[in-house]
Amino acid sequence: MNTGLTEQEMRNALGLDIKAEAAPEEPEQRQVSPPAAVPKPKKRASTGLRVTLRVTREFEGEESLFIHDANTLSRFDAEQLARKAAAKEKYRFFELVSIGAIGQL
Repeated sequence: MNTGLTEQEMRNALGLDIKAEAAPEEPEQRQVSPPAAVPKPKKRASTGLRVTLRVTREFEGEESLFIHDANTLSRFDAEQLARKAAAKEKYRFFELVSIGAIGQL
């Protein structure tokens, strides 16, 4: 498979005849500045509900307000959690006053 080309002609054809004496250029030295402080996204006020109950220890006794912050989005679950928490505080009678997002009440 003789093509009749000399080694020098092949080097010229492939672009390898450039002399290696020329030193490759050094890449520019860029000054690396520290990244700008990325502002953190604002956290929501809360993802829970605040339940307010009117509670008494005795039937028709002295009433007081009981406020419970539930970490749930279900109004039903929030009310049940508030009733359980009030029962732990020895309250026996409950009346629901309000349920709303923690940031709104």
